[in-house]
Amino acid sequence: MMRIVDFVENCLTYEQYAFTWDELKATIPKTDIALRHELMRLAEKKEILTLRQGFYLILPPRYKAFGKLPLELYVEKLFKFLDKPYYVAFFSAAAFHGASHQQVQQSYLMTKVPNLRNIKKGNIYLNISTSSNWPVKNIQQKKSDAGLFNISSPALTAIDLIHYQSKMGGLNRVLAILEELAESITPGDIKDLLQWYPHISSIQRLGFLFEELQTDKILLAPFQVYLSEKKFFPVLLSPDKDKKPGKANNLWKIDKNIELESDL
Repeated sequence: MMRIVDFVENCLTYEQYAFTWDELKATIPKTDIALRHELMRLAEKKEILTLRQGFYLILPPRYKAFGKLPLELYVEKLFKFLDKPYYVAFFSAAAFHGASHQQVQQSYLMTKVPNLRNIKKGNIYLNISTSSNWPVKNIQQKKSDAGLFNISSPALTAIDLIHYQSKMGGLNRVLAILEELAESITPGDIKDLLQWYPHISSIQRLGFLFEELQTDKILLAPFQVYLSEKKFFPVLLSPDKDKKPGKANNLWKIDKNIELESDL
């Protein structure tokens, strides 16, 4: 009769780095107690990791010492298991787009409301944010050894970093990333974003920052056209619930209430 260790080896043969309890039960006709004992032995040997109840990661020798897997090897299967839409976001997405200025110890993901709690298990920390305005466009697919996975486009990555700047550690922490991301953003990516993105204040901030960072003028044009057709109001560059924006003598109506310090 097949053992779980055989099942795991078979998964790796097909570049599958995760499996579910239901898949295990459907493949190996043993009692739940017997299966759980085998899982426990593999976990003690650090060959598998229980990420969520009923969802397991396989740690082959090259990852065993780290106690974790690269996100792209299991994220698609995880969110199918959770039955939720998702995309790799923020600093994690920026790194995939070549803007890896900062090394982060956690992986960042976006999913649709209702809220999903962060997942922390061993050396794995999945920081999960939620959005009530799910993207109509700007979610791309990238290929990994385990298959395709979803990731925010460079433009969506940039505006997410702006919109959630306080959660990301403040505007100056993301400034260098924005500067690097600008090299991957295309006018088409921005135009797609502007067709559905609902937060005008974040669009103002991103356009203003691109101008401050002296990015290619071809990237500024879609923002300028978009705002010329909208009614919009002054906003603080860095949101502050205790302050209101003052005079904003610029196209973007941005009150620059903080000093910008990129560490690039």
